[in-house]
Order: sequence, then C-alpha cells, then structure tokens
Amino acid sequence: MQNKIRIKDIAERAGVSTGTVDRILHNRGKVSKKAREAVEKVLSEVDYKPNIHISGMSLKRKYRIIITMPHIFPGEYWESIRNGILRALEEYQNIRVDYQIITYNQYDIFSCRSIFDQIIKMEADAMIIGPTFAAETVKLTNELDKRSIPYIFVDSAIKQSFPLAFFSSDHYTCGYLMSKLITSIIPKSSDIGILQAVRIGNESANTTVLRKKGFMDYLSEKKLDNKVLSIPFSLLEPEKNNFFLSQFFKENKNVGGIVVLNSRGNIIANYMYENHIDNIKLVCVDLTQPNIEALKKDKIYFLIGQEPEQQGFMAMKTLIEYLVFRNPVQVENYVPLDILTKETINYYREFNEAIFG
Repeated sequence: MQNKIRIKDIAERAGVSTGTVDRILHNRGKVSKKAREAVEKVLSEVDYKPNIHISGMSLKRKYRIIITMPHIFPGEYWESIRNGILRALEEYQNIRVDYQIITYNQYDIFSCRSIFDQIIKMEADAMIIGPTFAAETVKLTNELDKRSIPYIFVDSAIKQSFPLAFFSSDHYTCGYLMSKLITSIIPKSSDIGILQAVRIGNESANTTVLRKKGFMDYLSEKKLDNKVLSIPFSLLEPEKNNFFLSQFFKENKNVGGIVVLNSRGNIIANYMYENHIDNIKLVCVDLTQPNIEALKKDKIYFLIGQEPEQQGFMAMKTLIEYLVFRNPVQVENYVPLDILTKETINYYREFNEAIFG
C-alpha cells in the first residue's frame, strides 16, 4: 500500500492540507504539534515509505556513496551500524543509490592506510566513514575536502576534519560515566584494570583515547587515588590472551574492578568465569551478542549501549536527503548512552528489536 498512497490521500485521512503533509515528510517549515501527530499516525497506519517526487536531473540521477568502516562480523558492533545503513537505503528505495562498503582491520593501522589510499582514488558523490585512527582519517578527509565530496562520520568524530555531520555517542562522557560506575561498586582502596587492545602500528583508536581521558578525568576531579593498570589483549593473536590475563592476575592482587573501553568485554568476562574469578566487577561498553550473553550470566556488572544501528540509519538518511534536497544538516548528533544490567536487558526495546525483529 505504501507505494500507491499519495500525499493527497494522507492529507485527507489526517484532516490537514497537502502542504502540511509535504512539510512533515521533508522536514521543512513550521507545523503544529497537533497536525504532525495526526499525519504521523496515518503514516504509521499505512506503513508509508517515502516515494520522493523530484523533478529534472535529480529524479534520474544515481548517487554513488562509499561506506568505509572496520571489518564486519556477525553479532558485533559494526554489523549493527551496517544494518542501520541498509535500513535507511530500504526506506529510500525510490532514490537510486549505488553504494559500496569497504572495510579495514581496525587493529592494524597499515590496513586502514591501505584502504583509505584506495578510497581516495574512487569516484563518489559522498562517503560515510567509520574512523579508527585519527591521523589516517584526517589525511583522507583533507583529500575529500579538496574534491568537495561531503562525508559523514559514524561512531566518532575526528578533530581537524569538517564532516557534513557525525552520529556518535560522546566518548569522553562514556569514559567519565564508566569511571563513575566502577568506582561506585568496588572497594575504595582497590586497583582498576583497563583492557587495552594491542594494535599493529601502536596507535590507539580515537574512541579509546577519548574514553580513557574521560575515565581519568573523573578520578582526578573526585580526588580518587585508585591505581589504574593496563591489561593488554590481542584480536590479531588471540592465543596470547590467556597468557596476558594470567600474568595480569598473578601480578596484581588488589584489583577490584575492570573496565573495557571497546566492545570486547566478553573476552575478559569469559576468562574470569572460566578461572573462577568472581570478586572483580566488570563495566563494559556495546551491546554485542557476546557482551549481552556475558551480562545475562552476571559476568558483566554494567553494560553501556550507544545505539549503533540508529547511528548508521541516521547517517545514510541524512546523506540521502542532503544529496537529493540539499536540506540543511545539523553537524553534531550525539546518541544516548544507556546503562544496562542483567535485570533490565530483557526489557531493552532496542536490543530485543535488533535481535528478534
């Protein structure tokens, strides 16, 4: 039905003018709250998908969009962002979009450089970028700026770049929050471990840098003297992780809590479970399937979500509407930070919808 219903039909059912419906659909001009609610109710009832009518070359044109992000694995963070992008493309199926997703190894700076060097030579009307390394991203975006190619960031924003928009959580605040949470549930004098990814090129991810700064600033502001210890782990050589963790727990007996500043909290949660370490609290980030399982089994105490699917959806939606309509764009777009526990995860709508449809 959504492919046949007209703006006129929606207006009649909602009791408003066709001009009001047009303003709501294209998010332009002022509309009363009552009219908006009436139109949105009709749109929901008919499962309306935008059948965008535009004239001239814009209607016939195909838009080339390049999407680059870290490798995508089932049940993990970047799959959720990719799913959001695909959902937006489905909603705007009447716009001709030729898209290509090109991924890189986020734990290897040379993989990132190689992929970005390839991308800059490609023809594109716009790009969506999931950045990891700051300097490499700035190099890419400088070239895009020279070629007047608009780009949108997902997951984090990079300083010294000038994106059309970005959709991300506030990673500094995330780290600050994780510090507040962990220090509230561990003994006052205990040490805190931070899981630190080993990366080829020895450069930290932009998100990790921001979260760690927020984490340390909270401790400093509250004048807390907990000793902070680094715990190495490797996704490139996972066989080394048992050794890394065994050495850490052998050498550090005063650890009361551990935070994981990336999506791999399940690695240390599973190690602690298998080795019967049950006196240390974990605070982790990202609602990946492995992290959700660890949370439900009480291996993780607090888990912070940052709506990755919504980030991907809004990035592609914003980009399409900008390319087609040249709609004004809000540059800074932060998603909420949600704190989940094993008692609340089954009621978390975003998680259940993402997993069970």
